[in-house]
Amino acid sequence: MNPLVSPAWLAEHLADPDLVILDGSWQMPQAGRDPAKEFAEQHIPGARFFDIDAIADHATGLPHMLPSPHEFATAARRLGVEPTSTIVVYDSVGIMSAPRVWWTFRQMGHDRVFVLDGGLKAWLADGRPVETGWPEPPPHGEFKAHPRPALVRDVAQVKATLQAGDGQVVDARPAARFTGETPEPREGLRSGHMPGARNVPFAALVTADGTLAEPAAITAAFEAAGVDLKGPITTSCGSGITACVLALGLARIGREDVAVYDGSWTEWGGREDTPVVTGPA
Repeated sequence: MNPLVSPAWLAEHLADPDLVILDGSWQMPQAGRDPAKEFAEQHIPGARFFDIDAIADHATGLPHMLPSPHEFATAARRLGVEPTSTIVVYDSVGIMSAPRVWWTFRQMGHDRVFVLDGGLKAWLADGRPVETGWPEPPPHGEFKAHPRPALVRDVAQVKATLQAGDGQVVDARPAARFTGETPEPREGLRSGHMPGARNVPFAALVTADGTLAEPAAITAAFEAAGVDLKGPITTSCGSGITACVLALGLARIGREDVAVYDGSWTEWGGREDTPVVTGPA
């Protein structure tokens, strides 16, 4: 199933009773941007704001980790999500944080979830309307979570995969962070990558206008990095956001079974019991 919808498709279906539109915009803290404030300034008509940092497990000390199924279901209901809802997620950049929300709903058992290709930028470029302000809370939905453990990995599972060599870890961070040439933006993290990991920077899957690359280009990016597209794959990144861009790209070429390492480098690079290497893969 194609995980993307176009601005034209969304415009045609804005009035559908089962449609839920979510703005999943997120920015690194040092960017100095406030996604919630930007949402209030302009958003797609009928959209609701999905706060990636708030709808998370706050007990771990790691950023925006998956919440419990109960906590997620409660948040989804407050957003008006029903078991029958078709969800379209977008972000203000194009393709960056919306895939995290897409993956989270899939991990929680909801299949009817899509990413708006090109995000708000593409919507505006098409001359589509926007709204301002903060919408009234929608009627509570009846969403129920049915978690899929196969779509998420923890640090112990990633360690075991790398040690056994029975799966692949693909890192979405920029190449210079992967090799350790540039420091991590989060303080206290070691530089480098997991032994045996491959590097496909998420930007390699996104075009200049913010849309997802074509399937042939996605395939080429992974193959150039030495990834076996028929083997088991876990994606990783800095904190579990852009790893989901890789998962979205892989879903676009038919690999809907890809797992995401939720803690990603914030966890791995911040521990003392996890091996780190530098240089190219």
